[in-house]
Amino acid sequence: MQPHPDQAPQPAPKPVQAMQPPSPQPAIQKVQEGKSGQPGQPVQATVQIALSNIETIPGRTIQQSLGIATGSTVRAKHIGKDILAGFKNIIGGELKGYTELLTEARNQALERLVADAAARGANAVVNIRFATSSVAGGAAELFAYGTAVIVV
Repeated sequence: MQPHPDQAPQPAPKPVQAMQPPSPQPAIQKVQEGKSGQPGQPVQATVQIALSNIETIPGRTIQQSLGIATGSTVRAKHIGKDILAGFKNIIGGELKGYTELLTEARNQALERLVADAAARGANAVVNIRFATSSVAGGAAELFAYGTAVIVV
């Protein structure tokens, strides 16, 4: 369609650029790894494992996938905390005893995941997820899993 002779020509529209979400910085977890030194004397070395809940480590390239790394812990409720939580449940509010229990369980499962990844020779774990399941009355498992990879 031709513009009317009295109208000034319009500039060409600018191309639209897709918005990219900010790339998260991966967490770096240090793990002690035993390596053999002199016969009978193990040497400890610190290995850094990058952790990410997305499919990549921003700014790095996945060179090799080493399989699924896992870590889990099973925790049981403490009878004293359970009674206090029952009272808190009646009046409402945060169940701090359970919050602490789950935080400790999540950290331990993540530490075990990192140790499993290091044992596989990985320097990163991507796509990390957490799951829970009931094991027995009053006991629950917190399970962490992800893909152990080598990134460059």
